[in-house]
Amino acid sequence: MVGTALGASRLWFSVAQGIVSEVYYPRLDIPQLKDLGLIVADDQGFWQELRRLPGYTLEFVAPGIPVLTIHHRHSRFNLRIRICSDPQRDVLLLDIELDGDAALRPYLLAAPRLGGDSLNNRAWADSWQGRPLLWAEQGPFGLALMCADHGGLPGFGMRSVGSVGESDLWQDFDRHRRMTWSYAETEPGEVSLAGELPRRCTVALGLGSSKEAAATLAWSALMQGFEAAWQGQCKDWADWQKNWQPPPALAALPDASQQLLQRSASILKIHQDHTYPGAAVASLSVPWGESSSSQGGYHLVWSRDLVETAGALLAMDKLDDARAILCYLIATQQSNGHWLQNQWLGGKPFWQGIQLDETAFPVLLAAALHARDALAQIPVHDTVRRALDFILREGPATGQDRWEEDAGINPFTLAVAIAALVEGAALLQGRERDCALMLADYWNARLEDWTWVEDTALARSLDVPGYYLRSTPTDELIHDGAKLEHLLIKNRAIDPDLPAEEQLATDFLQLVRYGLRDAHDPCIVASVTAIDKLLKTDTPNGPVWHRYNGDGYGEHADGKAFDGSGNGRGWPLLTGERGHYALMAGADVLPYIEAITAMTGAGGLIPEQVWDTDPIPARDLYPGQPSGSAMPLVWAHAEYIKLCLSHAQGYPVDRPVQTWQRYHGRRPQISFYLWRMKQRPRNLPAGKELRLLLHAPARVHWGRNGWQEIADVDTQDWGLAHIAILPTTQLKPDDTLEFTLYWPDSGQWQGEDFQIRIV
Repeated sequence: MVGTALGASRLWFSVAQGIVSEVYYPRLDIPQLKDLGLIVADDQGFWQELRRLPGYTLEFVAPGIPVLTIHHRHSRFNLRIRICSDPQRDVLLLDIELDGDAALRPYLLAAPRLGGDSLNNRAWADSWQGRPLLWAEQGPFGLALMCADHGGLPGFGMRSVGSVGESDLWQDFDRHRRMTWSYAETEPGEVSLAGELPRRCTVALGLGSSKEAAATLAWSALMQGFEAAWQGQCKDWADWQKNWQPPPALAALPDASQQLLQRSASILKIHQDHTYPGAAVASLSVPWGESSSSQGGYHLVWSRDLVETAGALLAMDKLDDARAILCYLIATQQSNGHWLQNQWLGGKPFWQGIQLDETAFPVLLAAALHARDALAQIPVHDTVRRALDFILREGPATGQDRWEEDAGINPFTLAVAIAALVEGAALLQGRERDCALMLADYWNARLEDWTWVEDTALARSLDVPGYYLRSTPTDELIHDGAKLEHLLIKNRAIDPDLPAEEQLATDFLQLVRYGLRDAHDPCIVASVTAIDKLLKTDTPNGPVWHRYNGDGYGEHADGKAFDGSGNGRGWPLLTGERGHYALMAGADVLPYIEAITAMTGAGGLIPEQVWDTDPIPARDLYPGQPSGSAMPLVWAHAEYIKLCLSHAQGYPVDRPVQTWQRYHGRRPQISFYLWRMKQRPRNLPAGKELRLLLHAPARVHWGRNGWQEIADVDTQDWGLAHIAILPTTQLKPDDTLEFTLYWPDSGQWQGEDFQIRIV
């Protein structure tokens, strides 16, 4: 489970293994607590840590309302934990009731990571205003844990603070089988807090700008009472859910799928920040968190994930949320027009790769709002123009694909970029508009030239004529060469270098979803057949697809956590994308909706990946059920919402309007070829016009068949680029075209000649 409040509170939390795991404050990207668990023990040597007690059950008030009751059952006890945020304070509340053997008591153990820093925390077992508490500080953050019995009196018994792995409560029980330590203070480091609790009590975890501020909030929340917070949370979220109801056409969905739709809407809301309206993280989780040392986890902003989320919000008619996302994206656009690979919520870079789709997606959001006449007063021309300028300069290749791996021409990235050029053109005028549409048509027309292969060893083994490549290496783009180079497969420890033509991915499905190719196009059909044979796994919960063959991002074969290498597993997100293709092909979408529903975790969250081979009970891995990857993946919940609403509507709800109207799934016919400094075709089909697309004014000095009939052509300013059109339509096969460039701004010649053969 993940949760937050809709009121003034700036606290988010997650639940895993039957206990509170991470807590974030005052923003979604600042973790303050690694976990908060419980031990049940007596004084005779019995002790049981709850996170290691299997068979707990979860009880929700209603789907999508982030308040939760966890029931832990043991032969000697039953323990109930109710968890919710205080709607008005930066406080997380746990109401605890222990029943059973009267000799048992609960003990709290918590691991602060204030400011995301695990090495410089200090902790104290102390009293404040006469009330016993545990608190910690690091930098500008303070944390306080306070306890009250159900009569409102301070409830802590013994308390202790220690260093993790040395003097924490778990070590105390492991060595002495009961709580014996009562350390009052720690040195700076990785600290732990521990305290003996009443059998019935409420614990408040407060966060603030100091430990005293945190304690003030915690005790205030305890005095307000747990029931007030619980009822307030339930009412606030129930009222929020009433603002959107699924269309009547979805009433026929199975109950579990309808509940997942409601829950998914709440997941999108929960992952929105309160300090930076419009910002949302990819997940309140750290994949393989127990073994991961990742600083960022998934609590970072990716513009791609953010716009995928916005697409679901738009489909739900939540226009204010979508506009807030667009404003945030405008604020964080880089000066050269692109968006960072990912970033902290305030705009500070984390990773800094270049992914072309992450520049294209915000243009699609602006255009989608424009298409609904919902931009209000948001000025988008400058943002769109700079984004398209970057796409024009960098494309059609991307520095990284959407999986943050290989460079090259990727069908998914190219589909999003082409759509952005078409959609963005509607927000431009004159020659700028013409330039964007010209480039979109050219890239769309040449998609198969760059990304389609036939009669490869892999194609023959799959009994298909060919397929769209996962990615064409960038070096091949310069000369439109054969697609035979190798790709380095990230996260793959063994044999990471595979031929590009033997790489198959699901990414081409976006061509159909965005209206660039028809679902029944022979190249599409062959590629769908190929991925269904090679990348699909049928699990007890339904079909799931891998990202590409040879993927190394997932658990190892023995179930050991991903550690920089592994074996990629099935992604429910891709089941959603495959379901969108099924919709466009006229097939039944319901099996894909039901499969995603069945692949959720115990709390109904959609994971990044599911286990897809034989079960490994010792590692809690079962086919068709969540692996140790991120959960929830917000993008997956957005995809599920869109799949359900697309099912109701009859076509993809996020299909770009202008792109569909321009292409209707048909490959455009073009009368020209483009030549650029970074993309230099060696051959020009007879009858085609040659257009030079340059980034500065130039004079083209050209001739034919060995520099005969020399002429000069000056470029024209098309807003996004400078274009020179050479009259080459009358050249015949085997003629040659020679040219060089003169740059008037610098008064310099290019210093090299270029040749193209007519074929």
